[in-house]
Amino acid sequence: MKRTLLGLGAALSALVAAFGIWQLHIGVAQADRDDRPRFSVDPFWPKPLPNQWQIGQVPGIAVDKDDNIWIVQRPRTLTNDERGASAFDIPVAPIPSPPPLDGAARPQGSISDCCLPAPSVMQFDSKGKLLRAWGGPVDPGKCVEAEGCFWPNTEHGIYVDHDMNVWLGGQAGGAVLKFTANGDFLLQIGRRQPPVRDSNNTNGGVNGTPLLAQPADMEVDPDTNELYIADGYTNLRVIVVDANTGMYKRHWGAYGQNPVDDTAFGPYIKNQAPARHFRNPVHAVRITDDGLVYVADRVNNRIQVFDKKKVGGPCVGGATKPGQCGFVGEFFVETDTLGPGSTWDVDVSPDRQQKFLYNADGSNNYVWTLLRKNG
Repeated sequence: MKRTLLGLGAALSALVAAFGIWQLHIGVAQADRDDRPRFSVDPFWPKPLPNQWQIGQVPGIAVDKDDNIWIVQRPRTLTNDERGASAFDIPVAPIPSPPPLDGAARPQGSISDCCLPAPSVMQFDSKGKLLRAWGGPVDPGKCVEAEGCFWPNTEHGIYVDHDMNVWLGGQAGGAVLKFTANGDFLLQIGRRQPPVRDSNNTNGGVNGTPLLAQPADMEVDPDTNELYIADGYTNLRVIVVDANTGMYKRHWGAYGQNPVDDTAFGPYIKNQAPARHFRNPVHAVRITDDGLVYVADRVNNRIQVFDKKKVGGPCVGGATKPGQCGFVGEFFVETDTLGPGSTWDVDVSPDRQQKFLYNADGSNNYVWTLLRKNG
């Protein structure tokens, strides 16, 4: 499996930039300290961009099979000063139509020679050289509503699969989009609409695909060509679909429960027993070579682990112990963390055993290095 947390050296600096992380906290057992990974920030990654481009918030990073680094960024998070815009810019529109950020949105022109928002999807080589960029409000031709493509108002999550297809999610919408590496639109899963919680929906999207609710992250299993989606900021599940058609395969919630309990749960309170449900957002999903699925339950400060061959079938209420309903186990990170939680993103080390698990903690501003087998 080629996808890692940015490859890992120079690419980790992109994660640092994305989350504003300035420290690395190594959380491994004393006996394993000699072989633990060590990182340093490359302050010159990426290299200067062409076209006076500026990058906004970076809510997703991926690595393709050739070890090139992809990001999805939010050009609409740049301030007027940062993008050299006039005071007459059109504000972000409500669903369904985000505005372009090109000249058409600047009837009075730019107020400076610097700068311009970059396209939303950007590919770099490992040294930080820009290879291609496309999509988003500055490049609206890549996603045309008349062709069934609805770009999200708030980009969130990117994955590049074994066939070099690029997958994108959206924090403020109900769909996942699939493109070629050059940005040609291929597929939409779900439907662009205001999010409504329905964690057991299997066919409410376009062309009979499942209706999603603010999907945060995704990954394709190359063994089965199935797409796993962390769904997400409104729904409380992981859902699996066919990566070619987008049609439903299976889904589950915390402890492998299916159907998922959509009850509105209160806030996380430290020192209570582990919650029997995910809390929003279900923020990341990662598949390992040994057939395990790691799910970041962000606000609950935990990562739950499942067997991909056993999880997703009927399981009322979820497992009460490992081995039931495809549930393998769980571990916790900084359980005193309130608010947005501690488990923002997960990925694995590139060694053959995938010994380490990396957890991006955007609340405490750490990247945690954990032993994957036991946290």
